[in-house]
Amino acid sequence: MKTDLFSEHELQKGDDIIIKQKPLTDDSRRSYTMSRIKNKDTSIEVALRKALWKAGIRYRKNYKKLPGTLDIAITKYQIAIFCDGEFWHGKDWENSKSKIYSNRDFWIEKIERNIDRDNDVNRKICWNGWTVIRFWGNEIHDNLMGCVEDIKDIIFQKQIDSDSTS
Repeated sequence: MKTDLFSEHELQKGDDIIIKQKPLTDDSRRSYTMSRIKNKDTSIEVALRKALWKAGIRYRKNYKKLPGTLDIAITKYQIAIFCDGEFWHGKDWENSKSKIYSNRDFWIEKIERNIDRDNDVNRKICWNGWTVIRFWGNEIHDNLMGCVEDIKDIIFQKQIDSDSTS
């Protein structure tokens, strides 16, 4: 926990502990909140991984042998899977960016850099012969088994392709 956000604990008579807290400024509150955002093992990643495991599909998590850090890598079939949050990766960006009011210039620039980076990572991974799948968080949340079926379909297609080249 960041100690600069909280004042000292004071001991009162009768062993009661009173915690005095400084009011947090908008900047310090935002900084504290942002520092707690996870970049791996998010709930959508964990849900998709558990469903894949249950379906008998084995994978590697947070795979770093390709550009970008893949959330899930099915190395046997060279499938790279990313589980993207709608805000951070700019889902429906042209409509969504008009809804940003606080620190607008910063967030628009940041998310557009994320979109550009995602596109660059996709190109590099494909160039290495892998198939890239990107799911939005709400797709995984609302239709987990549909996402698993999409992955199974790609695996099946890759099996057919490898059988025809053998």
